[in-house]
Amino acid sequence: MTPDPSQIPNPVVDTDEQAQLRTVAYDLGSRYGIEYMREKSDAGETTDELWTEAGRLGLLGVNLPEEYGGGGAGMTELAIVEEELSAAGAGLLMMVVSPAINGTIISRFGTEEQKKRWLPGIASGETITSFAITEPDAGSNSHAITTTARRDGSDFLLKGQKTYISGVDQADAILVVARLEGSNSGRLEPALFMVPTDAPGLEATHIPTEVRTPERQFQLYFDDVRLPAEALIGDGDTALLMLFAGLNPERIMASGMACGTARFALNRATTYANERQVWKTPIGAHQGVSHPLAQCKIELELARLMMRKAAALVDAGLDDLAGEAANMAKYASGEVSARTVDQAIQTLGGNGLSVEYGLAGMLAASRLPRIAPVSREMILNYVAQHSLGLPKSY
Repeated sequence: MTPDPSQIPNPVVDTDEQAQLRTVAYDLGSRYGIEYMREKSDAGETTDELWTEAGRLGLLGVNLPEEYGGGGAGMTELAIVEEELSAAGAGLLMMVVSPAINGTIISRFGTEEQKKRWLPGIASGETITSFAITEPDAGSNSHAITTTARRDGSDFLLKGQKTYISGVDQADAILVVARLEGSNSGRLEPALFMVPTDAPGLEATHIPTEVRTPERQFQLYFDDVRLPAEALIGDGDTALLMLFAGLNPERIMASGMACGTARFALNRATTYANERQVWKTPIGAHQGVSHPLAQCKIELELARLMMRKAAALVDAGLDDLAGEAANMAKYASGEVSARTVDQAIQTLGGNGLSVEYGLAGMLAASRLPRIAPVSREMILNYVAQHSLGLPKSY
């Protein structure tokens, strides 16, 4: 049955339950904060304590079905959790991947056995899964993926490589996008496989970056990794639908993280602008300081509105409409994240570069939503072609 858009819940105002969820998530993030994230990043350690507590509170799987250990809510609620943790300085990148992308795909397209195998652990946080689609030579062109799986009896042999894959050192398994000979067409078509991170033939190499987060990036090499038949998610002929079902939540969660980052920076900047006095006047009284911050606030609220719209469309099952909104939310939140962190540093002047205020270290990370999980230029291509009907340039 086709969902009725008129039945979509109000995406603008939190329900009482959503407001309570927001408070719980923010309080949890505040108990850890940016200092905890910075210490973990500098030590090359993962956020095990925060992740475990978030799972215990039911925050990690709030979007997953109750019958598999989740909260029975949706992307709206999971994005609230990510935004509030990020606003407290403790956003979790693996939430974008494990419950949002992989949890959504498995809950919608997995077999009953796959749901029972993976979803309870993803919901509780006891199982962490990564997601691998990007390749060195394919970039944003998923049609150019060369990682392939070939049948070998009842098994599959996976061969190829992936790049900039998040959190492999934290993950128990990786949902890998490959190409497989289609059962109906005979052509090489997308297929998704769940690959254990300790599988023989899988090698992961850390990619050093300047982004200061505990979640690290990896290059993956698959050298005839043998997988059982049940590693193929779904029936093998619905991979494109699965990708769309997973990538819209990915963009929404990236938006939540970016909006939370902007809120964190804006809060630090406005607090400082109210307290810092020059010639007996708070610097926030001067329009050269107040107007740029006000502009950030306006653009932040606009990005949050589009994020809520995208999440509401996903939760209503309207994937065809959600794609446009999710991409627009990702674009808007990426822009305001980078702009707000930059403006916050400028507001604090020299103090903006100090460790005490925690802003300068966020500068590289604040640009990440402009680049990943899809660049702003590719989003502009999408909007130009799909929303405006303009011709394709590539």
